[in-house]
Amino acid sequence: MDQALNDSGWRGSQEGWLEAAYESLLESGVDSVKILPLAKKLNLSRTSFYWFFKDREELLSTLIGRWREKNTGNIVKQTEAYAETLAEAMLNVFDCWLDKDLFDSKFEFAVRSWALQSEEILAEVREADQVRLEALKRMFIRFGFDDAAADVRARTTYLVQIGYISMQSQEEIALRMKRIPEYIAIYTGQVPQQRELDRFFARHDYKSQ
Repeated sequence: MDQALNDSGWRGSQEGWLEAAYESLLESGVDSVKILPLAKKLNLSRTSFYWFFKDREELLSTLIGRWREKNTGNIVKQTEAYAETLAEAMLNVFDCWLDKDLFDSKFEFAVRSWALQSEEILAEVREADQVRLEALKRMFIRFGFDDAAADVRARTTYLVQIGYISMQSQEEIALRMKRIPEYIAIYTGQVPQQRELDRFFARHDYKSQ
C-alpha cells in the first residue's frame, strides 16, 4: 500500500515515512528513528505508520535496503560501465564520489556510524564493502591486471574514499577536480587523456581553469 486516506485525513505514504526516517538517521543517528518522533515530524498520527510498516524493525530494514541498492548498487554499475581505457573506467567510478544521485556519502557515514552499535548492521556494511571491492577488482582484471595487483589497486581506490567519508573530509570542488587526474594516475598507472577529463568535467557541470 503506497498511500492511504481515511475519515480523519491523510495518512501519508510509505516513501514519506521512509524519507523522514532517512533524514532523522542523517541528522541524529539511528536512535532518533522512532515512530512517534517521525509521526510528529510528518504531522501524522502514530497509527498511520502501521499502514505501511509492520514495526520499527521493518522500517529500519527498508532503510538499509535503500542504502544497499543505492550506494553499493551504483558503485557496481559504474565499475561495469563502458570505458575504452582503465582511466576512463576509473572516472566512471569517480562519478559516484561527486554525484549524490549515484552515491550518498552522508547516508554512508550514517550507516557506518549505526554499525558501531549493531552487529547486524556491521555485517551489512562488511558485506557491502566486499561486494564493492570485488566489483572494483573485476574492473582492474578486465583491463589486464592479474588477481593480486587488481586486489591491491581495488583496495587502494576504495579505502581512500571510505577514508574521505569517515573523516568527513571537505574539499572545494576546484581542488577536488584538480586532484582527480593524480588520483587516477596513482590508482590505475595511467594518466587520463584530456578528452576523458573533459567528458568527466562536463558530466558534473565543471569548467576546468
